[in-house]
Amino acid sequence: MEKKPTNPLKSILTIVISLAFAGFFLWLALKGFEFEKVQKSLAKANYLWVVFAAVFGVLAYWFRAVRWNLLLEPMGHRISTSNAFWTISFGYLMNLTIPRSGEVARATALYGVEKVPVDKSFGTIILERVVDLVCMMGFLGLTLIFKYDAILSFYENSGIKLPQNLIIGAFVLMIGGIIFLIFRKKLAKVSFLEKIVSFIDGIFLGLASIFKLKQKVKFILYTVGIWICYYMAAYLVCFALPETSDFTIADGFFIIVVGTLGMIVPASGGIGAFNLAMKYGFMALFISMGKSAEFGGEMGLTYSFISLPLQIVIMLTTGLLSIPMLAKARNRLEAETEIKSV
Repeated sequence: MEKKPTNPLKSILTIVISLAFAGFFLWLALKGFEFEKVQKSLAKANYLWVVFAAVFGVLAYWFRAVRWNLLLEPMGHRISTSNAFWTISFGYLMNLTIPRSGEVARATALYGVEKVPVDKSFGTIILERVVDLVCMMGFLGLTLIFKYDAILSFYENSGIKLPQNLIIGAFVLMIGGIIFLIFRKKLAKVSFLEKIVSFIDGIFLGLASIFKLKQKVKFILYTVGIWICYYMAAYLVCFALPETSDFTIADGFFIIVVGTLGMIVPASGGIGAFNLAMKYGFMALFISMGKSAEFGGEMGLTYSFISLPLQIVIMLTTGLLSIPMLAKARNRLEAETEIKSV
């Protein structure tokens, strides 16, 4: 598959817009709050808990790498877990520059070290996102059961209308998929659409891989492992702050749901959007506990200024390490291919 040349102006514009989003949401998050109070809370935090959270954050990457192999196996591709780990890390690094670019970067990087066709691996990445959405709905269900008052308060105060947007988006995708399936053969006969149809076919093949899984139990266990790691990485940060160290397991469910909503916004690294989500989220939590909403907002910002940098540090560290590791793997593959051709 030929790689189209990237448009530098488009990439720069995307980055500028993403940074503008981040700046705007960060301004909203900090508006009306005395940052000195947040600084005092950060100064007395126990960062040993943050180290424990970081371990679970990296472990989630590893579980995701092993699970990816299970998805690619039905299509005849068995990849190195380390290569999968570094390509995932590279994808997250790209997301820090251009939001949502990591999926394509990840699939392209995997082709460079394992020769798995981009369309097929991209299909499995989309499938991962569908599975992640299902898991997220599970956490949302638990939150509705145990923290209904908090999530209702968050919904009312934040003004988010996400359910309606999700329904509209899902409907548009469904209609588009049906139209494509009906006219697929005719579209494939059009010369300039042939490669596009082939690419979409590859994506569908990747999506269908879940029905051909040879190790379904392992897939489920690794999926559960990934989300337990996400949960622990989010929840353990609470213990770093004296004011939130008494948060319950149910409070952790609420935090991961609200945090995920913040990371959905196309802002660089979730900056601003995640902070704002945590501000509103902790305000809602504190209201449900009969405490001050203003104090909850302060603690939400404090939490966000620990949790978000932790995520970014993990992305930067593993992402930057992935560049030489992937280059080494690519050179090794090229050398092996050259030997075989002799």
